[in-house]
Amino acid sequence: KPIDAKLIGSDERTDLALIKITVPYKLPWATLGSSKDLEVGEWVAAFGNPLGQGHTMTKGIISAKGREIDEINKFPLLQTDTPINPGNSGGPLVNLRGQVIGVNAAIAGGAQGIGFAIPIDDVKALLPQLEKDGHIKKGYLGIGLDQITPQAAQYLGLKDQKGALIANVDPKGGAAKAGIQPYDVITEFNGKKIETVQGLMDAVADAGIGNTVKVKVIREGKNRSFDVTIGERPDQQ
Repeated sequence: KPIDAKLIGSDERTDLALIKITVPYKLPWATLGSSKDLEVGEWVAAFGNPLGQGHTMTKGIISAKGREIDEINKFPLLQTDTPINPGNSGGPLVNLRGQVIGVNAAIAGGAQGIGFAIPIDDVKALLPQLEKDGHIKKGYLGIGLDQITPQAAQYLGLKDQKGALIANVDPKGGAAKAGIQPYDVITEFNGKKIETVQGLMDAVADAGIGNTVKVKVIREGKNRSFDVTIGERPDQQ
């Protein structure tokens, strides 16, 4: 039976949302478990609406933990061989006690038995902020980034293509105020080595707003270091 829902908060980066429904009768609910103590080989089941076939359940095991797949999600994901198809996304992955231990997120294209789920502990960590603010606050440097191509590496005199190339700088952002300029290449952020643009974006988004962090760059072949204060990312237009 369709029920009208109110959107409380959402986050495009993690593809998660918190909604609220109000009905004059009692509803059953799923208990959220913990993904911290999951073990590879543990039996799990997925529920969802695969290919429009509603109220479907499939079963399998946890194949691996901590899968880093930046294109899908910022969290280290759970890998499962539980059959997951288009329409399962957003549905629960549960353990043998019926507790939700993950949110089905994606499948590996062209493969069989390789599905991914967001660990429920990461989901639970976001819920209070979605409820309070309606969105997830993300750190902001105020820079536009580009991948380092072989041509760019040669032009800038870099030894390899690791790092994040700054294409432009927001004059109102923390990076500009600290002295960071276009064509600087960020190699380290807050003590973490930066090898890709996505790696820097995730590190900045997770940095505490208002904190001052050390940012190391290569400028004209020389290593330089800046203290940058993290701002809050403005709403996406």
